[in-house]
Amino acid sequence: MPLGDHIEDLRRRLIIAFLGLAPILILSLVFGRQIIDLMLIPLREALKGRGLPPVVQVTGPMETFGAYLRVSIAVAILVGLPWLIYQGWKFAAPGLYAAERRFVYVLAPMSVGLTLASIAFLYFVMMPLVLAFFIGFGQALGGPSPGTAEVPPGMVLPEVPSLHGDPPSPQPGQMWINTRLQEMRIAVGNLPAVEVANPEEVIQNQERPPKVRILGVPLALTAGLSQQFRVSEYIKLLFQLTLAMAIAFQTPVVVLLLCWTGLIDPKAMGKHRKYAVLASAVLGALLTPADPLSMFALAIPLYTLYELGLFIARVLPAEKLAGSAGEGNVDDDPHGGL
Repeated sequence: MPLGDHIEDLRRRLIIAFLGLAPILILSLVFGRQIIDLMLIPLREALKGRGLPPVVQVTGPMETFGAYLRVSIAVAILVGLPWLIYQGWKFAAPGLYAAERRFVYVLAPMSVGLTLASIAFLYFVMMPLVLAFFIGFGQALGGPSPGTAEVPPGMVLPEVPSLHGDPPSPQPGQMWINTRLQEMRIAVGNLPAVEVANPEEVIQNQERPPKVRILGVPLALTAGLSQQFRVSEYIKLLFQLTLAMAIAFQTPVVVLLLCWTGLIDPKAMGKHRKYAVLASAVLGALLTPADPLSMFALAIPLYTLYELGLFIARVLPAEKLAGSAGEGNVDDDPHGGL
């Protein structure tokens, strides 16, 4: 194929790839706020676990909307990743031999599966550990002691009920503690004061049930630092860790490529496991915020993935995978690849 035809085919594949992402992007924009709520669950749970209000801070009028757009675009690319890979495959397949295509059939699904596994590992394991460590570290810097004082004779301290939610029909003036939100909440009336001259209208207004608004004040354990996290900074951290986890979880793919190309021998590498353990620990320190818990939480699966790559390389060597595919071009394949 001439160079101009290659460029034209690449342009066509890029257009098809982006057109395929369009409906996914629309759906991610529709459910963008729900996705952000889902992403904030580890932070809120970590705050509640430390006795802090599960509230995220916004310091600018455009901050929430900017985070909403970034999250929607990132989710659209992640969900549409198989479609993008497929279009890239359709462009590159005509230049591959039949034996080379067999390697792609193994590595491409493995890479996508490992990426999804890295996201699940980050969300359910890594983020709770990282957040618990740093929030707890901030709480360790305690403030001044509140001290104690005798209650004057005759004074009765008020009692505020604690509920795991709001009461079904609160009346203006009622106050309670919502343990689910970790807030002191109070119901206030929401009817504007209107001067009327007709006494009948006054009676009608008195019989009308008042509209109620509920206001709340976050409650937190006393500490030396007030820990309030910005939504944009949290999502930025989440994206950085997602990228780091996705790269780290490609270890079996890298090991397989090195073994299949003959650069390393899987049997010989099995004798040098101590270096793999050291490399996993170093990568765990580099790819995490450097707290001990998250470092070990990443180093252990990294070494496990390294062993997985060696195991697959032993069970499925390059010669066995290539089989009798020969050196024919993809055009010799009557099915034309995928």
